[in-house]
Amino acid sequence: MKILYVYCHPLPESFHAGIRARALAALRDAGHEVDLLDLYAENFDPVLSEEARRHYHEIPRNRAGLEAQIGRLTSVEAVVMQFPTWCFGMPAMLKGYCERLLMPGVAFDLSDPARVRPTLTNIRRIVGVVTYGRPRYMALWMSDPPRKMVTRYLNWFTGRRARVDYLALYHLNVATAAQRETFMARVERTLRAL
Repeated sequence: MKILYVYCHPLPESFHAGIRARALAALRDAGHEVDLLDLYAENFDPVLSEEARRHYHEIPRNRAGLEAQIGRLTSVEAVVMQFPTWCFGMPAMLKGYCERLLMPGVAFDLSDPARVRPTLTNIRRIVGVVTYGRPRYMALWMSDPPRKMVTRYLNWFTGRRARVDYLALYHLNVATAAQRETFMARVERTLRAL
């Protein structure tokens, strides 16, 4: 399976970097073709500029400067999104990626605004690998926006046809080494089984 692995964390020594290393090894060991998109390492520009917003609905002009990223997204069968939860949401870098790439002519057809149609039907699997600094009850109290972004919003663009796995480690700030290891092993098992 061809997989786009969207990674969003700025620190190379982070727990997330450790998860990523084991996740990528598991995917490659299972024979998958993996395209790692490290948003920070690739200096992805998450800002939807005035010019880009002005031409957001103009296909193909809205693709200007994003052709390579669009090709990466539209040529895969699966997407893995790995990120920490900050302020009960996706990091701004990842939110900007979604704002810039999930646009008309790429992720949906807006030719009939009354009947918007999803177009990322090439994607059959979505996996979220997410950590939270707070306990699960706090995320639920806030309606857990990251979970909804991965399991509902992203899946809508596939025509709700993708199978979605959401792997979350809550209360990372106080997680023991054993809890962290259990989470990493769960990520590896899930990705090997794609």
